[in-house]
Amino acid sequence: MACDTGIIKDTGEIEDWTMAVNRSLTIIDQTLCWLIVTHCKIHPSLSLCPRGYCSRRLRRLRKTLGFKCGNRHKFTGKKVTVEMLSDNRYADNRYLLLVLMEAERAWSYAMQLKQEANTEPRKRFHLLSRLRKAAKHGERLEKLCESPRVDAKTKLEAQAYTSYLSGMVRFELQEWKAAMEAFNKCKTIYEKLASAFTEELAVLYHQRVEEISPNIRYCAYNIGDQNAMNELMQMRLSAGGGGGMMAEKLEALITQTRAKQAATMSEVEWRGRTVPVKIDKARIFLLGLGDNEAAIAQAANEETKERLYETLLAECRDTIQAVREELKTEAKQRERSDEASGKVTNLQFLHSYLTYIKLWTVVKRNESMAHMLQAKLKEPQTDENKRGPRPQDLIRLYDIILQSLAELSTLQGLEEDHTFQKEVALKMLVYKAYRCFFIAQSYVLVKKWSEALVLYERVLKYAKEVQSKAKTLNNSLKDLPDVQELITEVNAEKYSLQAAAILDTEDAPEAPSQQKVKDNTPLCERLETFHLDPTLVGKQPNLVQFPPDFQPIPCKPLFFDLALNHVAFPPLDDKVEQKGKGGLTGYIKGIFGFGS
Repeated sequence: MACDTGIIKDTGEIEDWTMAVNRSLTIIDQTLCWLIVTHCKIHPSLSLCPRGYCSRRLRRLRKTLGFKCGNRHKFTGKKVTVEMLSDNRYADNRYLLLVLMEAERAWSYAMQLKQEANTEPRKRFHLLSRLRKAAKHGERLEKLCESPRVDAKTKLEAQAYTSYLSGMVRFELQEWKAAMEAFNKCKTIYEKLASAFTEELAVLYHQRVEEISPNIRYCAYNIGDQNAMNELMQMRLSAGGGGGMMAEKLEALITQTRAKQAATMSEVEWRGRTVPVKIDKARIFLLGLGDNEAAIAQAANEETKERLYETLLAECRDTIQAVREELKTEAKQRERSDEASGKVTNLQFLHSYLTYIKLWTVVKRNESMAHMLQAKLKEPQTDENKRGPRPQDLIRLYDIILQSLAELSTLQGLEEDHTFQKEVALKMLVYKAYRCFFIAQSYVLVKKWSEALVLYERVLKYAKEVQSKAKTLNNSLKDLPDVQELITEVNAEKYSLQAAAILDTEDAPEAPSQQKVKDNTPLCERLETFHLDPTLVGKQPNLVQFPPDFQPIPCKPLFFDLALNHVAFPPLDDKVEQKGKGGLTGYIKGIFGFGS
């Protein structure tokens, strides 16, 4: 029983599990797969429910082994004991697998509850109960493996498995010293096993060691080791651009560590103004800002750097959103108290500071991407079918940079900071020069020599303006690209452009002299000059200009009768009929028509 091949012989089940969780694993040693890799695979974010899988697996094992706990009407508990394993009737290694699957079921349920406890804190009590149950089953497995039928390797693996489970229980209970001792014991066993077997087997053991190490560092930090935080940051860097459970665990541990350090942080100073920081999320973010920037500077490759930039921007956006919620509350309080809103409050200035961090991070990220694309532009194109980088891609990046810098100049509370405005204007000039340079490069590709030459001159104008203004702002160019290198490159490109333009003119086919001049003058205006014009016999000959141009002509005079106002007309009173006074008799006659 389990003398050479460990605990498990059912390779088909292991392959089913491997396919179910969408992870590739070479089945080298079945015991190693279950005791080492199950915790790597079981993760609450998977679409497959690991707890359900373990329950179904247990049911199948009990049915296959005939080791059922009663029937459908009555439950009768049965436990695997060391005496049973010594009996030849139970000489089947799958009896050990029963205990292992019970531990895995409790563990997977605990991991599911850990996810749910983020929104429902009461589930943390159930989480601790499941973890204790898993550790209890692990201890049972370790005792069962003391049987003389179990080989030494399996015994060591069972001890490491039990140490890991007990360490996780202590970790959740925040008993850091006991948790660290358990994790160190587990790590030591795996390291010894890795050194005793082949490289193929050692890979799995080393993988487990790497996953346990962050927990050990975090326990050391809580015990009092101040260097543990730096070690966690280095481990995050070494994790590279990949994600997965390892990266998530590192991020969670780093966040917890910063949350403990943030309790001592109360204010931040920026642009000569000290601002109190009362929002916990802002404290945690500002506390880890320096570590994030150092990690980006130490990144080994562009993929890792891009991932760190995205992480920093995501944290910054979340922090800004939290500050905005506080700003809304503050605005409502102002409306109630009818306070004047002219002065920039501390919370508004903190919002401006966080927005500055976000926008400047966007600038640095796009600049990093631009440097990577520039390096690829200079490399020779090997595959003609594959689309390589073009100057237009760089133009888009510099457009985003300029847009971010334009937003920087409008930050609340910095309108009167003339030094800040000058620095932003200087940075915009630098990036305008680079944007203009790559626009010229795009014109060179389509052989528009004159446009490209004009743009190169514009680049030199921007660069010289930057050099003249930088004398008053010495510290403004330390984080910016070197404009002197750009000037040197532009001068070289200008000579190359002129040579290419001359060669392009010489290589062009020579046209007849009649076709060199394109004259749009109509035929009626050039009757004394002869040259062949094929358009005259076409459908739209240029004979006359139609419609003709307007010509100035004298206006039609307007006559005004000014003498009429000075003419005295004769009286006409005698011509006007006088109405007589007829009285009542005349009125009656008028009605009946007698007077007409």
